[in-house]
Amino acid sequence: MEDEQSFSDICGGRLSLQRRYYSPTCREFCISCPRLSLRSLTAVTCTVWLAAYGLFTLFENSMILSAAIFITLLGLLGYLHFVKIDQESLLIIDSLGIQMTSSYASGKESTTFFEMGQVKDVVINEAIYMKVIYYLCILLKDPVEPHRISQVVPVFQSAKPRLDCLIEVYRSCQEVLAHQKATPASA
Repeated sequence: MEDEQSFSDICGGRLSLQRRYYSPTCREFCISCPRLSLRSLTAVTCTVWLAAYGLFTLFENSMILSAAIFITLLGLLGYLHFVKIDQESLLIIDSLGIQMTSSYASGKESTTFFEMGQVKDVVINEAIYMKVIYYLCILLKDPVEPHRISQVVPVFQSAKPRLDCLIEVYRSCQEVLAHQKATPASA
């Protein structure tokens, strides 16, 4: 089963949450951010090139124009490959673990996996960032002392969805974790 819902991020931008229910013990959540705006890309490029042209007319050095074009292209490629994330997903499977994937605008993907034995819980935490914001995070067990938390891993760091979206994901994750905790007890 799959459904899609629209939410907003902490700045008021549009986000899309896709929920995929593969089974009662396996769920995936994908948050998609708006694509790179051609208008903003054009504005930045024109500003850099106009500034370079102004410097060129002032100093009469053609290297300035070449450098501006080169820097603009490298900056754009770097932004698309290392900064602009189009989609973030969270896959939770009760018998295996939790996988987080970030898909960049260039097509590059970054994946992190945590075995279910490492996962203590999934919680909504709050932080003060000019105002109070909420974020979903995975609490990892300390390998030496399992009742303690060794690491807090934030989820959906780039999208920064608001609390209403996080609650949807949190509730579903808790259903899978509850099923996972109940399974070993009955075996």
